[in-house]
Amino acid sequence: MTASVAWPALRRNLVAILRGIKPTEIEATVDALVEAGFEAIEVPLNSPDPFVSIEKARKRAPANVLIGAGTVLEVAQVDRLHDVGGNLLVTPNVEPDVIRRAVSHGMVAMPGVFTPSEALLAAKCGAAALKFFPASVLGPGGISAIKAILPPHLPIGAVGGVSDANFADYWKVGVRAFGLGSSLYKPGDDAKLIGERAVKSVIAYDALL
Repeated sequence: MTASVAWPALRRNLVAILRGIKPTEIEATVDALVEAGFEAIEVPLNSPDPFVSIEKARKRAPANVLIGAGTVLEVAQVDRLHDVGGNLLVTPNVEPDVIRRAVSHGMVAMPGVFTPSEALLAAKCGAAALKFFPASVLGPGGISAIKAILPPHLPIGAVGGVSDANFADYWKVGVRAFGLGSSLYKPGDDAKLIGERAVKSVIAYDALL
């Protein structure tokens, strides 16, 4: 089993997924999210000039906030992420070489899984946490069934169809991390609206603690 970089002790395990954000929008958005209480921000690599946005976000955000990339599919992308200062890697799939390279750079790795085989392989490769995706398809029951055979120390996240409206359903089965995409951010949204949604998500999360 590959050594992993542990998931940090964040106050809230909420990951903002900013798919489609532009570099000109990232700084105001980061400010709004951090002010609301988010400590993890992901820019998917199928966004415009994603590494420019990630570098700007890293310089803008406090050091304790995880900043990184999503939809990472290749080892070369991991290296580029490292070059711009990213420390969070999120994938939609389990690619062992990608996970291991992230760990070698000291990154927090959160690969996407859907089956028991994928979840166990990701853990073996050094995942800091698992992202069950799409969570809306598995549902809390499906995630709970797979969680039963996973290492107990490994944080479990739900992404895909997840919002403040259903945190509690997943929380009941042991999910403690949530990735928020379209419920938090859609391309073109301004920072004020994103901040309002972020505050709503933080309030819903805190109600479960």
